[in-house]
Amino acid sequence: MSSHAVTRLLRPFIRDRLLHILLLIGVLLFAIEPQPLSVFRHVIDWRTINTLLGLMLLTKGVEVSGYFDFIGRQIINALHSERWLALFLVFSAALLSSFLTNDVALFIVIPLTITLKKLSALPVNRLIIFQALAVNVGSLLTPIGNPQNILLWGESSLSFMAFIGQMAPLAAALMLSLLAITWLSFPARNIVKKAPTQSYPYQKLLLLGCVVLYGVFLVSLELAQPLYGLLTVFIGFLLLARRVLLQIDWSLIFVFIMMFIDIKLFTELQVMQPLFSGISALPDSAVYSLGIGLSQVISNVPATILLLNYVPSSALLAYAVNAGGFGLAIGSLANLIALRMAGDRRIWLHFHYYSLPFLAWAALIGWLLL
Repeated sequence: MSSHAVTRLLRPFIRDRLLHILLLIGVLLFAIEPQPLSVFRHVIDWRTINTLLGLMLLTKGVEVSGYFDFIGRQIINALHSERWLALFLVFSAALLSSFLTNDVALFIVIPLTITLKKLSALPVNRLIIFQALAVNVGSLLTPIGNPQNILLWGESSLSFMAFIGQMAPLAAALMLSLLAITWLSFPARNIVKKAPTQSYPYQKLLLLGCVVLYGVFLVSLELAQPLYGLLTVFIGFLLLARRVLLQIDWSLIFVFIMMFIDIKLFTELQVMQPLFSGISALPDSAVYSLGIGLSQVISNVPATILLLNYVPSSALLAYAVNAGGFGLAIGSLANLIALRMAGDRRIWLHFHYYSLPFLAWAALIGWLLL
């Protein structure tokens, strides 16, 4: 491997402030209450890590093929208004997340949205922020839309459709709210297109390879063998386009690994155990607030896992942890993925300008609907 390739691989790790903070937190928590190092490999959700890495590789492969440029040009030619384009992208992200999960939806819509930056003067960062909100809204509707719903559904006695019926009022209210905010946040002016500098061809062989690898990867996930699917994808890109392996955000994988480790260390602190043991005796309002609050600290999936140890799966808990996906970026892993894929540090502060008020609104609406 050339020195240029090594530098390209290491650069994200050197610049990744979030990873540095998580490493520091992990060291401090470990110093307070040391544990055998062998424990950590068991607390990491390797299925999530393998799935995330596989999707990152496949999405980058499609991006490198140039197909997103081609599709982006088709969309801009069909939708001339910034407002209608934003509504289309937001609704598409929400719809995809309902049935493909929020992470998968992001790996489809975010690279396509980033491509629009090359083609027009659109506020791409704002579009990405609204798509991050959209996948959190859309995914809360179904039992398979996000990891917390999968957990809640598994612990409940509800059928697939009954779970949707439970979540539909909150999903509908928040979707209408988000579409209204999107309408107000994007003007009706015509999209200012940049003069085309190329015909936007795409590499059909690489695109076809990505499609085939994606199919293999989905089968591996269905068979609960994500590692074999990931190895197939990795080998495929070694043969098709090695540059794809250098262009993905490898440090994001380590961010998620450190999140699993830090959450494990935090939830097992002896000083926290008396607080956790009292959760089962809390009134509904306190459990609802705790579900939202914990999501802001440790993300909504770990918050769901923690709370299910003390309270039953219910609409109350489902509404709380799904509302908790808004607010701070850490509230939902989907937020972190979307903001990292944007590749612009300025987006993090701008995201909270929209997400924090939306958290307050989602929490209020959720409580009123219970």
